[in-house]
Amino acid sequence: MIDQTTLITYLAVLLGFVFIPGPAVLLTIARATSSGTRVGITTGLGIAVGDLIHTAMAVFGISAIILASAFLFSVVKYLGAAYLVYLGLRAIFEKVPAAIGAQTLRITAGQAFRQATLAEVLNPKSALFFLAFLPQFVRPENGSVATQLTVLGVLFVLMGLLSTIVCAVAAGSIGRFLRQTPAVLRWQGKVVGSIYCALGVRLAFQER
Repeated sequence: MIDQTTLITYLAVLLGFVFIPGPAVLLTIARATSSGTRVGITTGLGIAVGDLIHTAMAVFGISAIILASAFLFSVVKYLGAAYLVYLGLRAIFEKVPAAIGAQTLRITAGQAFRQATLAEVLNPKSALFFLAFLPQFVRPENGSVATQLTVLGVLFVLMGLLSTIVCAVAAGSIGRFLRQTPAVLRWQGKVVGSIYCALGVRLAFQER
């Protein structure tokens, strides 16, 4: 089992890391602002499930195989980038409600969950992070390496989920106010879509 000193150090590093604005936080804020707190929270849950999958892939060595192959890494990277750009373009060109009080929640919680999960799974940078970050806190003398990686990965997912929920609640409250403004209704889809497109382009041009 992981010793107390290592665990405390790991949690302290995570606490600072998960609240730094990154792709997961940006996606959550974008969804919560445009579609409400519930959709923002389910976006965070989808990202968490994606990270759990990355944890399992790291434990079983699948991520190492993907990252060792330039071809497989590129395939996953471009699929993820294309998916984010697709979501972004769809949001940009989606019809805007004609008036306040019309249907403004253009995405359901279930759709947000599935989209966030797939986007996170198709992000090879997340796989690289789990392979590079988690092993730094693994100590062979503490027992099974696979068990330690699993515990560390689950803790990361839980703390990451906490940060996205906090951001979703805050952004959802702001979004409720903003959605009462006609100008915001006209531009919110374009802003959300632009964030997704920017993240997709950023992912496409990143190297290992």
